[in-house]
Amino acid sequence: MSGHSKWSTIKRKKGAEDAKRAKMFTRIARDIMIAARDGGGDENANPKLKIAIGKARAANMPKENIERAIKKGTGELEGNAMEEYTYEGYGIEGIAFMVEVLTDNKNRTLAEVKNAFNKSGGTMATAGSVAWQFNQKGCITLKGTNLDFEEVFMVAAEAGADDVVNEDGVVVVYTPREAFAAVEQALTNSGYTVEEAELRWIAQNETEVSVDAAVKNMRLMERLEELDDVQSVASNMAITSDIIQAFESS
Repeated sequence: MSGHSKWSTIKRKKGAEDAKRAKMFTRIARDIMIAARDGGGDENANPKLKIAIGKARAANMPKENIERAIKKGTGELEGNAMEEYTYEGYGIEGIAFMVEVLTDNKNRTLAEVKNAFNKSGGTMATAGSVAWQFNQKGCITLKGTNLDFEEVFMVAAEAGADDVVNEDGVVVVYTPREAFAAVEQALTNSGYTVEEAELRWIAQNETEVSVDAAVKNMRLMERLEELDDVQSVASNMAITSDIIQAFESS
């Protein structure tokens, strides 16, 4: 999971800059809608919704926007249905990509994703040709001053987690898909604050490429993540310190 972890760290470092983008509200609103659709509009009974609302408040999203997104998710307000899709593709030197989207217009989103791949020297792939190289796992990010690593590890492991890692001072718990909810609940019950909880595609094995190719693939990741409808992007590329340095200085 090291490549995914390093990419997550890079994104956290640039988070303050990303927060200035107006489309951040669009993504947060969609997170709220899908959480409300799946688990109801009561944040106290819906952990996923509570996390999404927390992000909205941290970004100073207006209260009325939050409430409107909840009502759209529960069906109290009319709106185009949001659907989730997964697209697969290849980057430079055959690096595999998984792209999760949430959209009310599949044709528009597919065209935008395809364009991002084409402009970056990559290609879209047929369904199933890339997915076999990945496993979908739960990723739970914890925050707070009470994060004793050993204690977190014990609570998470007993609830069914696969791994617990410290990523530059941020504790992240990885779980099998089927244990995701149980581990999140166990951590919450033990008094830990969940900053983020989501399912992510994690590569079974990482592939090494040249520094130049890696930087181009990371630019492709950025291009994809900048699309309004894209929720997450994963690849099987190994990311080294040399690659990070080259990417940040390019």
